[in-house]
Amino acid sequence: MRTIIIIVGGLVLLGLFALGGRWMGGADARSVVAAAQIFIPVWLAVALVNLWMGTRAGYSVTEELPIFLLVFAVPAAAAAFIWWKVS
Repeated sequence: MRTIIIIVGGLVLLGLFALGGRWMGGADARSVVAAAQIFIPVWLAVALVNLWMGTRAGYSVTEELPIFLLVFAVPAAAAAFIWWKVS
């Protein structure tokens, strides 16, 4: 359940980045693309913190790695889709 909450949080954060890009750049699509490009490394950092917290809770890296990949990949793929679609 925690993994799903984190993924949904990532998608919400992506939406906030896209809205912020739209708000800062106006009708220019490049601002939304830039927001999606900035989101991916930010979300990588958040996913790595989640991995670190899982290992601190007693799970091994091999147990946490598939969860990390899922937590990172879903919102990052959505950002890549926005990047591709808006470009």
